[in-house]
Formats: sequence, structure tokens, C-alpha cells
Amino acid sequence: MLKLKKNYFTLLFAAGIFLLVQLLSSCTDEGKTYPEDLVFRYNEHYNVATLDPAFARNPPIIWPTNQLFNGLVQQDDSLNIIPDIAKRWEISEDAKTYTFYLRDDVYFHKHAQFKTPDSTRKVVAADFTYSFDRLKDPQVASPGSWVLSNVHNYEAINDSVFRIKLTQPFPGFIGLLGMRYCSVVPKEITEFYGNDFRSHPIGTGPFKFKRWQEGVKLVLRRNELYFEKDKQGRPLPYLEAVAITFLPDKQSEFLQFAQGNLDFLNSLDPSYKDELLTPFGQLKEKYNENVKMITGPFLNTEYIGFFLDSPSPEVRSELLRRAVNYGFDRQKMITYLRNGIGTPADAGFIPKGLPGYVENSGYTYNPEKARQLINEYVKKSGNTTPSITIGTNAQYLDICEYMQRELGKLGLLINIDVMPPSTLRQLKSTGQLDAFRASWIADYPDAENYLSLYYSKNFTPNGPNYTHFKNATYDTLYERSFSVTDIIERQEIYKEMDSILIKKAPFVPLYYDEVIQFLHKDVHGLTPNPQNFLNLKRVWKGEKPALKPKNGS
Repeated sequence: MLKLKKNYFTLLFAAGIFLLVQLLSSCTDEGKTYPEDLVFRYNEHYNVATLDPAFARNPPIIWPTNQLFNGLVQQDDSLNIIPDIAKRWEISEDAKTYTFYLRDDVYFHKHAQFKTPDSTRKVVAADFTYSFDRLKDPQVASPGSWVLSNVHNYEAINDSVFRIKLTQPFPGFIGLLGMRYCSVVPKEITEFYGNDFRSHPIGTGPFKFKRWQEGVKLVLRRNELYFEKDKQGRPLPYLEAVAITFLPDKQSEFLQFAQGNLDFLNSLDPSYKDELLTPFGQLKEKYNENVKMITGPFLNTEYIGFFLDSPSPEVRSELLRRAVNYGFDRQKMITYLRNGIGTPADAGFIPKGLPGYVENSGYTYNPEKARQLINEYVKKSGNTTPSITIGTNAQYLDICEYMQRELGKLGLLINIDVMPPSTLRQLKSTGQLDAFRASWIADYPDAENYLSLYYSKNFTPNGPNYTHFKNATYDTLYERSFSVTDIIERQEIYKEMDSILIKKAPFVPLYYDEVIQFLHKDVHGLTPNPQNFLNLKRVWKGEKPALKPKNGS
């Protein structure tokens, strides 16, 4: 019997509903049911609002759209930029012109609206012109339009050559093009469906859309036209289908995984972390026979942010913000609340693994220093009972409660306001929280992506500067970094910018996360990547598909 906190009968009921959904929505195609070893099943506990890549702003949307769409380039698991629909590219000497040469064997998923004998057509450079126009279109209102903010123009030179010119050099630009926002979409289909393209996606990816019962189940099928092959010449993907369920409760999700109804668990939730892992981050012995754990670096900084335009004098006080940074033991937090998963954030906002990160450059546990700063604030302000309220969701309540206990001992009262994730996001974006628990996952593999959160021209709601941090020196360095193409010189600028942030303390870095995934042992080929973006085209279950004879017989 699993030792779960929730009432067993509640979980049993959830399991029954889950199995009913499985029976009613099995992976079939015109009556054909695929064997279990050809279907990959995972659960998404957040709502998927759309399958349109122009709106792929968070992992619940990015994961399925990763299976459905392609762009000019893609990133491998080491964050190297590699070809996708573009087989190669050239960058001009001034780093402002990018010329992409496209493959000639990439086809859209079949759809009757193409009005061709085989209901599909080849991708050409003009499709990228249309897709980028759509991304920028105010009527579409894509949250990813900022990706093209530094683009002067783009054009299809012919069917196989696409050229982009920037207004100024930007070293991270090629990484931006690997984002799902920059996926190619067909004009015929997007204009046919209009807003309903969100639920009728047609792309070029390894899987194609089959069925979506919103909030219940999403089914993707293997794209028989997909262009990529493995090193041995086998066509990708190996799987026949992907089935995604939408159980909102993580304990129920874990129960389904333990019973073998799901192939995969992503991340470590407090509700089951002690059931799966030892305090030192090892998989417990009773799961070793059937489950494997894979981990890897994750470009994700978990932090507490302070809204510096808050009316609260405590939040506006650099003394108290620094005190919070000194006032709790991050290593202890990782060991006992995260079962050893993650790295204590003893540096700045740039996470471990990116140029600009400097180990031990930030705050370490120093309760006496924290107490001294709090007392200094009390003396200067006359406020003998300073307090700060942190907004969080239930998933991170244990971390906030730990900080509350530790800082309370030192004379700073921490109040905790628990709210649903959607409410937290909305209030954070509109400056209605004095302090908030948040995370920042890299959109592209350059530290500029993290440092942009503190550029004064990026204030919310028009940018990602949720703290409303403003510093003239910082802004000058940020703008200068765009014109520096030498990685070593740019790295030094990033370090200087991060040091300003550490000193001014508009945030409290908690930890740099790790990708942690749990799989059943019959699942192979799934590898973690530093952005934790699920890619299933090289995954298989059981035996790997055999190579076909070279004569095709």
C-alpha cells in the first residue's frame, strides 16, 4: 500500500475515473488499437489552453507543440543549435544577416484543405514569411511577438532560401529561432480555421494531431511523412501515438504512475517526494525493479521577487531584502524539502550552466548578519515589528514556511498568502504582490534572457521585469552587451550586471533547479535537456524498432 497523505478512497475514485477515460479515449485510428508498447502516456496537471505554437508560452503548451511543429533550427540536449527545417545557415560578418537554406523533404501534416492529390504540400521559404508575419500580427496577439523585436526585415529569396536581417547584432538570436513561437505553420489551414487553429493544429512535427477532449485527454499520432531519421536510417518517431491525460491532482498522477497507467513523471512534488526518494535524492529500493530516475541540469532559477514600487516600506528597504537573503540556510532547504534535488542558489540570478554564473558570488547563510540588518532597519525606521508578505502557490508552501520560521527567529515577520497558480501569475504581472514566489526557465541559452528581467524598459505588464528594478548602470551594461559578439567579453559584462543585482537584492534566489524524471524501465531514449522541454521523437518502449533491409523488402 502506498503511504500517500490523501484519503485512499479519494485516490481510488480518481483512479477509477482515469481508467474510464482510458477505456473511452483509447489510442485508436479508424478502429485500430495500438499495442501498449507503441503508445507513450503522460499526464499534464495544468490546463492546456491552446495547441497553436504562436501561444506556446509555458511548458504545458510547449510540450505537445514540440511534438507537432518544427522551426528553422532546434537545440540538442546540450543546448547546441542544430539544423531542423533549415539544413544549414550563414551569418554575415557584421552578425546582422542570417541566411537559411531549407530542406526540400519537409511536408505538412495531411489535411483536405491543401486541395492536393495527397492532401499535403512541401514547406517552402514563403511559409516562414507567413508564419513570422502572423507572429507579429497585432490581431493574433501572440505573446511571442517579442522574439522578432530586433528583426529589421525577412524575406523568402526563393523556395529554399530564407533571409533575416536584424536592426543590430544580437548573439542570442539564433537560439530564439529554436523557440516554438517560431514554428512554421501553413497559411491555408490557419486562415481556414482562424481562432480555431488552437484546436486543429497542422504542422510538420514527428506527431500529428488526432483528438482533443479538453481537460480530459489529448491524442497525437505518428506522422508518417516526418523527415528526420536516426543514425541507422530508421524513420522517426518510433512511437505510434502519444496520449496525454489531465489529472489536476499530483497524488492521483503518482498513483497512476505507480500502477503502470502512466509511463512518465516529471519533477518532484512534495506530495510524493518522500515516497520515491531518500533524503539524499536516491530512488528508494522498493522502486528500483520497475522505475528509473534520470536527472540533469535545468536552466531554471527559483526565487522570491520583491515588487520595488510597492507601498510597503519593508519591501522597498534594501536592508531587509538583504536580510532575507542572509537569513535562511539554502543547503538545509534543499536537503530536507527537496530531497537533495537542486543546487543552493549561492550566486546571482544567472543559473548554473550559463556563461556569467559565478559560484559563491551571492549570499550564504549568515543569521548574525541578517539580524544586524534587521536591527539597523528597526533603528532607522522606528518600526519595531517589520513584516513582509510573500504570495505563493501551494506547491511551494513548505519553502515559504521554512523561510518564515527562520526569519521569524531573527526579528522579521514573514506572512504567506497562498493562492492558485493562475492568480499568482496575474497578480505578479500586475504589480499587486509585495513579494512573490516565482521561477524563470530559459527561453533560449543565453544569460541575457535572465538579465532582461531587470532592465528598466521591460517593466510589467509590457515586459518581464516583475520587480520594477531600475538602475542606470545596469541598463547601460545591458544595452552594451548586445553589441559585443566576443563570448568572453560578453560574459564579463553579464557578471558585472549580476553583481549589481546581488548587491541591490530585488530578489532572493532560492535554488537552481535540476531536471528530475521518473520512467518505467521499459521506456528508452528519453533524455533530459536543460530547458526541460519534452521531446518524444527518439523515445521507444520495450524493444527498439528493427532496421529494415536496405532493399526495403
